[in-house]
This record gives sequence, structure tokens and C-alpha cells, in this order.
Amino acid sequence: MARSARHTVGILIVGGLVLFANLGGPRLWDRDEPRNAGCAVEMLQRGDWITPVFNGELRTHKPILLYWFMMVAYAAFGVSEFAARFWSAALGLGTALLTYGIGRRMFSSATGLWAAVILLTTLMFDVASRAATPDAFLIFWSTAALYVYVWGTFAGNSGDGKLAGHKPVRLFPTWPVAVLMYACMGMATLAKGPVGFVLPTAVIGMYLLVARAAPRDQTRVKTGWGHHIGNWFLGMLRPFSPRHFFATCWMMRPLTAMFVILVVALPWYAAVGIRTDGAWLRGFFLEHNLGRAVHSLEGHRGPLVYYPIALLVGFFPWSVFAVPATLDTVRSLRHRGPDHAGRLLALSWVGVHLILFSIASTKLPSYITPCYPAVALLVGCFVRRWITKQSAMASWWNRWAFATLTLIGGIALIGIPVVTTRLMPGDQWLAVLGLIPIGTAFGAWLLLRKQHNRAAAVTFAVGAVLLMTMVFAVAAPQVDRHRTFDRLLTRISQLSARPCIGTFGTLEPSWVFYAGRPLDLLVSAAVATSDPRTRVLAAHGSASVPIRKTAIPVRAYLRQGPDHFVITTRRAVTRLGPLPQNIKVLAETRAFLKKQQLVLLGWDSESSETIAWKKTAPRR
Repeated sequence: MARSARHTVGILIVGGLVLFANLGGPRLWDRDEPRNAGCAVEMLQRGDWITPVFNGELRTHKPILLYWFMMVAYAAFGVSEFAARFWSAALGLGTALLTYGIGRRMFSSATGLWAAVILLTTLMFDVASRAATPDAFLIFWSTAALYVYVWGTFAGNSGDGKLAGHKPVRLFPTWPVAVLMYACMGMATLAKGPVGFVLPTAVIGMYLLVARAAPRDQTRVKTGWGHHIGNWFLGMLRPFSPRHFFATCWMMRPLTAMFVILVVALPWYAAVGIRTDGAWLRGFFLEHNLGRAVHSLEGHRGPLVYYPIALLVGFFPWSVFAVPATLDTVRSLRHRGPDHAGRLLALSWVGVHLILFSIASTKLPSYITPCYPAVALLVGCFVRRWITKQSAMASWWNRWAFATLTLIGGIALIGIPVVTTRLMPGDQWLAVLGLIPIGTAFGAWLLLRKQHNRAAAVTFAVGAVLLMTMVFAVAAPQVDRHRTFDRLLTRISQLSARPCIGTFGTLEPSWVFYAGRPLDLLVSAAVATSDPRTRVLAAHGSASVPIRKTAIPVRAYLRQGPDHFVITTRRAVTRLGPLPQNIKVLAETRAFLKKQQLVLLGWDSESSETIAWKKTAPRR
């Protein structure tokens, strides 16, 4: 079997274990997963492939690609957690294969293999690849665009040699390859909007700006620190001179880019705009794109160093090598070795994401996950050079990395029992997860002492695979057991075959998904007349029409009959005042990780009013 085939099989095995093991075990996590999965269910039920609707209301948060893939999975596997997450896991595995291809093309097949394994065993990448969210779609199509770019510019190299890196044969691919690259960006635009083409275009543009700005030949003389710093500063500004900048932009074929991306993405955006009279476009572009860039929405804010810290946490456990990998990258760039171009592209990839999202007001750790393949490539280069003893980094840097991993394992060993005793009693045994990093670090350290660098690196990788598999396939389902909202839904199904369910004072999207029907949002009698709600619903085969509905007060909703139920909180019940005699609390449970009790209100089956209503109610 050829080397590349063996590597591909290895990546598929690791990815299949980490990403697919017990994928459908935990229920959908609030809040994004059930919103996305429920939206696809409602679209499939209506036979509507254009307008995203969740809980009977227009959903403007994300474009259509995620819902299309989910609907296909539902048709193949049925509506389930596994089906909702299937394509995220599949595209996560695809991203790992693309990362291998990029690493193989720019560096070597061994470096590509390490980068793929590293990517598959990092915390935030696995979260994105095991969740019913569009993050895995954006990561895949962005990485696919950059893979096509690398394939078109490093086309003269097979990537199977033992060289530490390869030099590009051209700076920008030919026209047919550029069309394919921009088509991938068009798919990313269907996955998550303008960032789908802005980010990969900015990455390639940044790389070209630096790569095309050849350093001036200068005679090295001792001119003092001031002159040296001045030359360095001018060298930093040279790639951004107006003439150089616009020449680089024109090299990237901007007219081709606009045409291809519009051909791929515009048809659906135009269709949904027409179907919703522009409501979806206004909500998506003004609120969820411009609004998130200018304002901190939903309390998601952070300091300027938010994303470097988020990257260290999200890239765990491989982030323990952050310092030696960074120093190795800087040293390699300074010496302009054969891997210079590849490292420069990867560094541009990371830098663009960190800088652009640090400027934006709304901050979430998931925003920078599209740069994780680049980080994996840089760490993979370091690991490969460490294994072959080409890295000039002192060995004690790796010992510090193993010590850091041991410390984190010890914190988990002590902290998990404390947290679970309070929030998830009975699951204190999850503290054994802390033994995995401790054992991994100890084993790798022993092998490093004996100069078995390859064995130490492999031990670390095996420990990372085991840790991520245990976290997502074993620990996550155990945590999910403590979510008991299903007790209320089970009680409703026992009492009525065709219930109408409303919520007052609280609502989690998972209730909508698992109830299998839209939930009515109720208000108190005092605000019923002052809180009209507008819902934009898409009728199958015709244009959408805004339908104004007045919010219903809780008491009026319950008076409609025994088939009407209200989910609320114990605290909210006190705001309603004394309940009618025929209304009582039918079930009660604790809200997950919150200091409040969820209660189910409905008709008392033993009351005289309920018995009389059942005798006189028309049969359905």
C-alpha cells in the first residue's frame, strides 16, 4: 500500500473513532443545536427548501446549507440526534483529510499526517465536528478553498518526499483552478454568510502581500539599533503600500471571484429574499452580521487577548506545545528554509482570523475554529522536526509541556468531583478523565528521557485520541443524563394525544425539538394587549405573508381545554397569582445547571370541570 493510502486509512480510523463514537448519544444541547435541527425538521415537514423557520417563526441566524444537509440526513436516517450531527462529523473528517493534503503538498506526507491527527484531537474542533451547527461546514469549505489554492500553486511537488518543505511554482493558480477555489468559497458563503469568502480571500491576500514583497538587497553593516529597527519597521509596511496592495488584489482575479461566488450563492439568497419580502435578508445581514461586528450581542464580549486565550484552550491538549512550536516557526521563517512558503501561508491563515475577530465586538471561541487546520499544520511541522531531531528547540521546552499537561490532569482529578458533587451527583467517577493526561505526560516524558522522540510523540497522540473519545463519547452522555426536561414532555404525552403546549417566562429550543411541534409563547394578562408578535411564515409554493398574532395570556390559554399545557418556572408561577381550581402543577423537575424549578401546568383530571368538559367536548 502506498504511503499516502496508509496515511489516509489512519486518518479515517482516528477520525471515525473520535468524531463518530456515540455521536447520537447525548441529546441536542441548548441552544444552537436544537434550533438548527428543529429548523430542518420544520422545513422538511413543509417540503420547503428555501425559507428557514423554527418554532413557527422565521429564523434569520444562519444561511441554508446546514439545513439542506440535515434534511438529507433525516431522509436517510430518520429524525434523530445522530442524523442532525452526521454531516458535521463527516465534514470534520473531510477537513482532516484536506489538512493532510495541504501538509503533504507544502511540507511532507509525514507532516501532513501529524497535522491531521493533531486537528482531529483538539477540543474545539471536535466540539464543532460533533455539533449540529454550521461551524463544521464553514471550516470544511474554507479549508477546501485553501487546499485548492495550495494544489494550484504547489503543483510541481508530489509531497511524498522526505524534504522539510517545498517551494511554490507560482503565486496564484491558473484560471480554471481559481474558479474551483472561489466555488468552494461560494459554498462557505451558503454555510455562514459573507465570512465564507471574506476570510479565505483575506488569508490568501495576506500571504500574497508578504510573499510578493521581496526583501531589498542590503549590505550588512553595523549601523546601530535605531537604524536596524527603522529598516524592520519599513519592511513591515512595504507589503501594504498602495501600489503593491492593489496589484496583489488584481492578481487574485477579483472579477472571477465575484462572478463565481454569486453564481453559487446568489440564487438562494435571492429566493429567500423574495419569499420573505426581504425580512430574512434584513435580519441576517443587518443583525447577525453587521450587528455582531459593531455591537456585543447576547453578552458575548471579551478583552483584546480573548482569542489567543481561546486558541490555547480550544487547541488543548496540543496547545501545551504552544511556546516551542511558536519559537520553531519564528526561527524557521527567519532562516527562509524550504518550508518558508508553507509556514508563511499557515501563519497568514492564523493571523487573519485572530486579527479580524479581535476587532469585532461580539466574541465567541467558535469564531476562530476555521484557522485550526493552519495551527495544526504549524504544530505538525514542529512535531515532525522534533521527531527527526531537526528542531533547535531545547528539550526542556517539551518537558515543560508535559509538566503543563500533568498539572491540567491533576486539576481535573481534583476539580471534577467537586463540581459533580454539587451539580451532577453520582458522576464523581468522571474524575478518571484526569488520569489520561497525567498518564500520557508521564509516558511521553519517560520516552523523551531515553531519546525516543518518535515514541514520545506517538504516545502523546494516542493519549489525545483516548482523551477526546472519552470526553465526547462517554462523559458527554453522562452529563446529559442530568437534563430532566423530558419528564415534563413525557407527562404531557401521557395526558393528551394532541396537546397544545405554551411556555411562560422560560423557553429552551430543545423543548421545541423534542416536543415535535411549535410551542406558543405566553404572557401575563397585564402585557397581553401591549405585546403583539409578528411571525413571518412561508407557505409552500407561494410568497410569505406577515401574520400578526396577539400574544395570549396564560389563563386564557389554559381555559381553552385540558389539551392545553404550560411549561414555566416555580418563580414565574408566583407572578400569575392564584390559579383556577381546575388548574394544578402536573409535574416538576429541576432546570439543568440552573437554580430554578421547571413546572408543568394543566387541568386537574379529577376536577368536576375537567370531567364535564370531556363529556361535552366534540370528538376529534
